[in-house]
Amino acid sequence: MDAADTGVVDTGSVDTAADGERLRRWRLVLGGEDADGTGCTLTGRDAAMDGALSSLYGNGNGKGGRPRAGQERSAGLGASAPSVARWLGDIRTYFPSSVVQVMQRDAIDRLGLSALLLEPEMLEAVEADVHLVGTLLSLNKAMPETTKETARAVVRKVVQDLEKRLATRTRATLTGALDRSARISRPRHQDIDWNRTIAANLKHYLPEYRTIVPERLIGYGRASQSVKKEVVLCIDQSGSMAASVVYASVFGAVLASMRSIDTRLVVFDTAVVDLTDQLDDPVDVLFGTQLGGGTDINRALAYCQSQITRPADTVVVLISDLYEGGIRNEMLKRVAAMKASGVQFVTLLALSDEGAPAYDREHAAALAGLGAPAFACTPDLFPEVMAAAIEKRPLPIPDADADTGGSRR
Repeated sequence: MDAADTGVVDTGSVDTAADGERLRRWRLVLGGEDADGTGCTLTGRDAAMDGALSSLYGNGNGKGGRPRAGQERSAGLGASAPSVARWLGDIRTYFPSSVVQVMQRDAIDRLGLSALLLEPEMLEAVEADVHLVGTLLSLNKAMPETTKETARAVVRKVVQDLEKRLATRTRATLTGALDRSARISRPRHQDIDWNRTIAANLKHYLPEYRTIVPERLIGYGRASQSVKKEVVLCIDQSGSMAASVVYASVFGAVLASMRSIDTRLVVFDTAVVDLTDQLDDPVDVLFGTQLGGGTDINRALAYCQSQITRPADTVVVLISDLYEGGIRNEMLKRVAAMKASGVQFVTLLALSDEGAPAYDREHAAALAGLGAPAFACTPDLFPEVMAAAIEKRPLPIPDADADTGGSRR
């Protein structure tokens, strides 16, 4: 009688396979030095993956091995574009896109490969993502003409992918918010919101007639092509805000495409640049930025404040890590003045998927004290934040940002 007949499963081979897989993974992590303790030898595809990892994270001797704590890092890609291009091809073969993007960022940071991105052949080999766009924008001024068209193509691909992901939901969410903010108490018959009207008048139900007497009608204002809200995106373009600049430019273009929202996009470091006239093409907006440099939030807010014509119908979104190089007290006074005039003021420490960045906690706490809480926002949450600001209701601040000292009011 065999094991199948008895109903007993021999788990020995299963355990051996699981142990082998664990050793294989640890071997790839540790790099194969004599002291790694795995005793595992890699062959075929695994050996090729290990070689690609060692070129970036290894000790530069061609034998693999990741540096230990305190050991100086070096690597084996060399400085030639052909070898880097081959390596980029290898990692795209062996690893998923999300891992490739991380390894590309590490290669740029660890090996100083930014200069190689100025070559069109290199740009065609990389995996395009938001972080690569940020790197290209920081190199914009040094980029030769022969590379700029390739770079624009790379940036446009990323921007188009982001628009596909974000545009439809953003327009739908904000259109609903605009309609609700225009709700009136004496609507025409065709403009009555019957669901909300019935809910508001349930206490006037007459059982004998099995009907509700609506003493208060709730409805929407008639559809109009006129501008209902003004939105000012004020974006810090210091080097640490690269991903936020990319996402904000895409959202700016989406908002600008909505007739009922008058959108203005302003970027700043120590100078202020209004890119509103380029909002029909977010790629133009991005190449109009200049990542790096200092920060003067007060000067940027002064400009934004000068452009506001209807404070009660205006939302100002400051996207910055709040490291102010200008006049701190003037910045805070300016925010307080805008809020007192009826402006809805939103402060985002980041607009990206990277979580909360390093930021000036003292300034964040001061803004929270003014009723303008500062928090990090993901691109997926941004439409909800804007909808809440348009409707003048509490912002959907993520719980993870509770340490910003923010208030939900």
